[in-house]
Amino acid sequence: MQGTKKTDVVTIGESMVLFQPLGEKGIRYEPLYTKSLAGAESNVALALTRLGKKVSWISKLGPDPFGDFILATLAGEGVDVSHVKRDGEAPTAVYFKDVKSFGDPTVYYYRKHSAASRLEPSDVQEEWFSGSRHLHMTGITPALSESAALSVRKAMEVAKEMGLSISFDPNLRRKLWDEEEARQTLLSLIPLCDVFLPGLDEAEFLLGKRSVEEYGEAFLQMGAKVVVLKLGAEGSIGFIDGEAVEQAPYRVSHVVDSVGAGDAFAAGFLSVYLDEDSFVTTPSLRKALARANQLGALATQFKGDWEGIPSISELNAIESGNEVKR
Repeated sequence: MQGTKKTDVVTIGESMVLFQPLGEKGIRYEPLYTKSLAGAESNVALALTRLGKKVSWISKLGPDPFGDFILATLAGEGVDVSHVKRDGEAPTAVYFKDVKSFGDPTVYYYRKHSAASRLEPSDVQEEWFSGSRHLHMTGITPALSESAALSVRKAMEVAKEMGLSISFDPNLRRKLWDEEEARQTLLSLIPLCDVFLPGLDEAEFLLGKRSVEEYGEAFLQMGAKVVVLKLGAEGSIGFIDGEAVEQAPYRVSHVVDSVGAGDAFAAGFLSVYLDEDSFVTTPSLRKALARANQLGALATQFKGDWEGIPSISELNAIESGNEVKR
């Protein structure tokens, strides 16, 4: 890893305002809703900030109260938002989550032609990455528009040229784009990353039906230095050159809401990855996977994408078996 920097992680992507029914009647019948912040990249930024990292989140927001709310929430949690732009002609995106008593919640996006979808390659600046160690990107942003996809590629290329390490979570959203376009775009970005973080279903989407070991080897051959496969209830497995490391899951008794668990997993992994001087050893990889599994599991214990993520002191208390005091 690089020496001391003023920012540990930069992440770029769309954040939205999330509305959820306050009661149990669902969207169709519930008159009252809660309002919160949601978005894969900001979820990671918020989690990493709570884990003691300095994070900069970059995007475009509309000139509306929703954009004000997102900026205030992130800044209030300690995330740097100094590079965020306000687009005077496009809205901040919103979405609704319909939580059910069975299965995962149903989500309804209202993000077409949003401010973040108007991200352009010309928006990407070297100053975004100056003094930073790491860039985290997801496959959601390139799904927003052609210009956003080009911007993601440019951001990764610039960061790589400036010596940052890069992580990439495909975070597949089938509702947002054509499947073949998604497959080709996501595959084309893997050679630009150091850490690739797909779920097992995403690996199958990208490469077809293969064994877990074949997925790991294939993604390493594409250029990633570390490949981490999320295996859900089975835990996770990490691949580095010539070695695979399996990590058992962090057990929880029940699941309240699984949305945001993958982002918490990524933040948990990166919080260890960024602390290691060298990431080519089995102990380092196992430690990162254990933290990732733990954060991902804990994220399923509350409604909302990030609000229940523990701070580093709370996480240390959990790991030591002590009572968590808030």
